[in-house]
Amino acid sequence: MFGVIAAVPTPINDKGEPIIELFLSHCSWALKSGCDGINILGSTGEANSFNSHQRKLIMKSAADGLDKDKLMVGTGTPSISESIHLTQIADELGFKVALVLPPFYYKPLKNEDLFVWYKALHKNLGTRKIKIYFYNFPQMTGLTIPIEVIEKLHKQWPNRFSGIKDSSGDLTYCRVLSKNKTFKVFPSSEVSILEAHKSNFSGCISATANQTLFLSSAAWSSRSKNIDELISKISYIRQTISKESLIPSIKHLIYTRTGDDDWRNLLPPFREPTSERQLELQSLFDNFLS
Repeated sequence: MFGVIAAVPTPINDKGEPIIELFLSHCSWALKSGCDGINILGSTGEANSFNSHQRKLIMKSAADGLDKDKLMVGTGTPSISESIHLTQIADELGFKVALVLPPFYYKPLKNEDLFVWYKALHKNLGTRKIKIYFYNFPQMTGLTIPIEVIEKLHKQWPNRFSGIKDSSGDLTYCRVLSKNKTFKVFPSSEVSILEAHKSNFSGCISATANQTLFLSSAAWSSRSKNIDELISKISYIRQTISKESLIPSIKHLIYTRTGDDDWRNLLPPFREPTSERQLELQSLFDNFLS
């Protein structure tokens, strides 16, 4: 995995069931339009709002319909048994990378507690080859995965614990981890592309890459003299999309591009953007994304 990776949303029907054909269509479009990879069933994909059957349906459909070498899948839950099961399924389907949240429910957690949890995941995967990327998202989980825990797990099982998506926004955290040349670090903002090569970042994994993919791909691949201009546009797009509820905004912009009403369907607790917000997103699309 490397480069610009879009954390894709999951379209649903009016009963809350995933619409597979529409999902695969968007993923294929993203890969053809500049993304180097796709992260399915992450936070943007609303993994924690789906049941196990729905998650496995989405996983199988992606594995069957897309290039597995360009996919990573979220399999982390507060339940160690469920996380093991989903990661085993991901491996059987041919996914190379699983993105795994820490066990975020029972707190406080000491470093050794986190180490033991991830160790149990590794041991139960046995000889399976799937790699584990940590998913550090303290705004959602209420905890930061300590660098010491990550380094200890990577040192003991480097072929298993081999990367991280960091959604904390703390680039200092990322820079410390990226000093290890064998460990892949993906900040969650496309703006980090500006320093990716200097800081040894492997790319970015971002929800807004669903919209900035043309600009982000150019910034990642060119490293040219106009990178500052590209990053400035990306930063504005990200700020506009993120200033209100992210997932409804991402889905509404996909609806604006495709004209498919099903992209407007949302799982609770999300609600449709207000009319004022829809006008703001339309303006963003017309001026930067069309």
